[in-house]
Amino acid sequence: MPRRSKDQIIANILSTCQGAGANKTRIVYQVNMNFHTINPHLDLLIEKTLIDVVQGSPVLYRTTLRGERALESLREVEAIYS
Repeated sequence: MPRRSKDQIIANILSTCQGAGANKTRIVYQVNMNFHTINPHLDLLIEKTLIDVVQGSPVLYRTTLRGERALESLREVEAIYS
């Protein structure tokens, strides 16, 4: 299996967090990463306001409107390369 680019990983995270959101466990399993390596990606997406953190039990990560637009752009770029 070829390595994924950072853009592909970010697109997978944004896609997983769409709608009602996802907890960290769901993100880790859907994106096929581990808890240690997912944290920098989540931190970046939060910093860039592409995902929101919804406090509660469990904490959820939800794709923002800006994140939805970024995901759409990432998918368009991926379509060009494939």
